[in-house]
Amino acid sequence: MYDPNDSSSTRQPVSGIRGCQVLMSCDELNPTLEFLKSTLGLRIDAIFPADNPSTAMLSGHGLSLRLGVGLPNGVQELRVLCDDPYQLSSGTREIVAPNGVRIRLEAADPPIRQPETRQALAVSHSDQDTHWNVGRAGLRYRDLLPARHGGAFIASHIRILDGGPVPDYTHFHKVRFQTIFCRKGWVRVVYEGQGEPFELHAGDCVLQPPTIRHRVLASSAGAEVVELSSPAEHVTIVDHEMVLPTPATHPVRDFNGQHFVRHVAKTAKWGPWRIDGFESSNTDIGEATQGIAGVRVVRPAGEASSRTQAHNTELCFFFVLSGTVDVVVEGDRYALASDGSITIPGNSRYAFERYSEDLQLLEITLPDKFLIVD
Repeated sequence: MYDPNDSSSTRQPVSGIRGCQVLMSCDELNPTLEFLKSTLGLRIDAIFPADNPSTAMLSGHGLSLRLGVGLPNGVQELRVLCDDPYQLSSGTREIVAPNGVRIRLEAADPPIRQPETRQALAVSHSDQDTHWNVGRAGLRYRDLLPARHGGAFIASHIRILDGGPVPDYTHFHKVRFQTIFCRKGWVRVVYEGQGEPFELHAGDCVLQPPTIRHRVLASSAGAEVVELSSPAEHVTIVDHEMVLPTPATHPVRDFNGQHFVRHVAKTAKWGPWRIDGFESSNTDIGEATQGIAGVRVVRPAGEASSRTQAHNTELCFFFVLSGTVDVVVEGDRYALASDGSITIPGNSRYAFERYSEDLQLLEITLPDKFLIVD
C-alpha cells in the first residue's frame, strides 16, 4: 500500500477488490430506499441492523451505493443515463429524492451538438515563442484556430516528443468530420475493419469517419500531425470490448454516411487546382464524406497567378507544409512560412502571392465543392 508519509514507498495496487461504493446520506432510511428501488430500479444487496435498519447497500445499472442515516455527506446529485432524458411527466429532466438528492436524467448516447459556424480570419505562425499546451498522454498541442469558428471547428498541430509505444486505448469520436494529416515522422495506427496496423508517414492522411473504433499504437520521436475536427468539443468514448485489429475487414463500410480513407502521399495523383498556376493531390476524402469536406495538398505548377477569388465555404483552412507564401485577404497581406496556417472566412477575397517554388499547402475545406466567386 502507498503511505503518503513514507517517502520510500511506491504506489501499489490494492488487491482483492470486489467493488466500490459511493455514499449517500439520509435522515430516514425507508423513504429514500423505496424511492431508489421504485424509481431507479436499484436492488437491495444488504441492509442492517435487522431490528432497526439504518444502512442499506444497493446496486444496479453500474452503480454501487451505500445509503445510511448519519453518513458523511456524499452524493448530492445522481446522473442517470437513459434512452429518453425527457420522459418525466413534468417535462423536466430532474426529480428530487426524499433525502434531497437531485436525480438528473442524461442521454446515454448523447447526440452531436453542432454549434452554428461563426467565421473569422485566423492566422498562426510557428517560431521559438509559439505556445504548446501539454495535452492527453503528454502530447504537445498548438492551437491553430483559437476562436473555433464559434465552436464549430478545432484545428491542432500536435507533437509527440518521445518515440515508442503510445498509451492509447480503443476509442471512437462522435463527430461530424475528422481528419488526421501526418506532418513529420511516422505514427502507427489501427482501425476497425481496416486490416492490420499500418504507419502514417509524412504527407499521408486519414479520414476518421464518425464512430469508427481506432487506436494509436506507436510513433517515431518528434512525430507531428495536423488534426482538424468538427465540432470543436466532441465526445470521445472508450470501447472496452472491441479488440483491434478486428478479424473481418470492411474497407468501404458505412460509418454514419462516411467511409474510412487512407491516403498515401507517395501514390498521390495530381491534377489542376481551382487557381491557375497550382495543382493539387486527390485524397478521395470528398467522395468518402459525400461532399461534406475536402482535403488536398496544393503546390505551384506552371505560370504564377495573383488572381483573387472568394467562395461560399463554411471552412477554408491552409497549413504551410514547406516553402513560403504571402496570402492577401481583402487587401491585407499575411506572410506565412513552414508550419504557419491561415483560415479564411467564406466570401472573403484572397490570393496567393510571392510564393516559393517549394511551396506546399495542406488545404481543408467544408464543403468539398463550393461556389467560386471571381
